[in-house]
Amino acid sequence: MTTIQFLGHSAFTLAADDKLVAVDPFLSGNPKATMSADDLNPTAILVTHGHADHIGDTVSIARRTGAPVFGIVELAGYLGGQGIEATGFNLGGTASFDGGSVKLVPAWHSSCPGDGQYVGTQAGMVVRFGGKTVYFAGDTCLFLDMQLIGDEELDIAVLPIGDFYTMGPKDAVRAVKFLRPKFVIPCHYNTFPPIEQDAAEFKKQVEEQTSTKCVVLQPGESWEIS
Repeated sequence: MTTIQFLGHSAFTLAADDKLVAVDPFLSGNPKATMSADDLNPTAILVTHGHADHIGDTVSIARRTGAPVFGIVELAGYLGGQGIEATGFNLGGTASFDGGSVKLVPAWHSSCPGDGQYVGTQAGMVVRFGGKTVYFAGDTCLFLDMQLIGDEELDIAVLPIGDFYTMGPKDAVRAVKFLRPKFVIPCHYNTFPPIEQDAAEFKKQVEEQTSTKCVVLQPGESWEIS
């Protein structure tokens, strides 16, 4: 059994076989977070890119738990320089962690922490874990090569729908058509005023226009991947 939990904004966990993978663990300062960073005890941490609302509490959690961190090579170097174990690889590459693997795929966005250091490009992640394949798009606009990511035979696509900083609902529906997942979960919306969106309307449009089922999770809510 594999369970996905939405922690708010773009933060998620995947749980299976007594292992817990955290993705973009932005909890401190996240108005939608339903737990504190001290409550999260992952066995691995995946970070899509270098913005503060995605790096989040990665360093403090990794220091406390010893969980290894995975991300694009320059970002991993930046995080590893803060005294944690970080594995850096690059687009098209796959890295293994305890219980699964993560493949880096393209995303179209930007990537820079608040101190202005160069931390490489942004990335999406195809995560194979607990017998499921989950695509975390990270922050991105719509792009045609999502059709290639769809060839990964996705169980779930986790897509931003907030607009302004990422693609909005209309483009996210088009992304679902490119990606062809069994399920889609929206994220990166309603955290701050510029990204307020109606997830129920997104679900309606997805299920009217595609064969994909849309699962809308509230912050803190979990869903067993069927």
